[in-house]
Amino acid sequence: MHILMIEDNESVCEMIEMFFLKEEWESTFIHNGKKGLNTYLESPDAFDLVVLDLMLPEMDGITICREIRKQSSTIPIIMLTAKDTESDEVIGLEVGADDYVTKPFSPLTLVARIKSLLRRAHQSSTGSEGSHYEIETEHLKMDRTTREVILYNQQLDNLTPKEFDLLYTLANSPRRVFSREQLLQLVWDYEYFGDERTVDAHIKKLRQKLAENGSQVILTVWGVGYKFDDTESID
Repeated sequence: MHILMIEDNESVCEMIEMFFLKEEWESTFIHNGKKGLNTYLESPDAFDLVVLDLMLPEMDGITICREIRKQSSTIPIIMLTAKDTESDEVIGLEVGADDYVTKPFSPLTLVARIKSLLRRAHQSSTGSEGSHYEIETEHLKMDRTTREVILYNQQLDNLTPKEFDLLYTLANSPRRVFSREQLLQLVWDYEYFGDERTVDAHIKKLRQKLAENGSQVILTVWGVGYKFDDTESID
């Protein structure tokens, strides 16, 4: 387990490193945005997760997140944002971050968020030939073991870990309406204390990707939440 943390506050990094060591996690700390991105791009397979500050010297976290997503749609990314910067948090989620932690934060909170992401992102990839799909609807097939998604007979390879889990949760109960609070508990695996914009930002990005394969299958139920339905052709 190797974490890349791009954060310009060296004292914060020193504190976080102690908690990572307790978990027996290897870590690399970079204090400059441009250097941090280059470190990832030089060895993308070396890292299992990225923790990324929003405000950094030379290159901001939004730009870094976007560039990392061009390289990998699957590596989990946690973004660190300043308190009360709602627009930055939403933008971060929209460009591909899986989660965010607001500053100031407890190191234990960050460790808990990392564990939550890894529980879902690091599924076994030892699927065998002829493996069955756990979800098969009219137009969608999903395999949680191999993280394979087929929608309208086309492979969908660019989902982030959180986007996959969100789609899996909705499609596992077709036409059932999930409230935002339920999706926070089921997909994020911990309480967000009513921070519903997290769900809306991920739904927006997920819909954009699904639309590339055909008609939209995630529907809004106004005043309630969201549901998956691929029984009709919906524009």
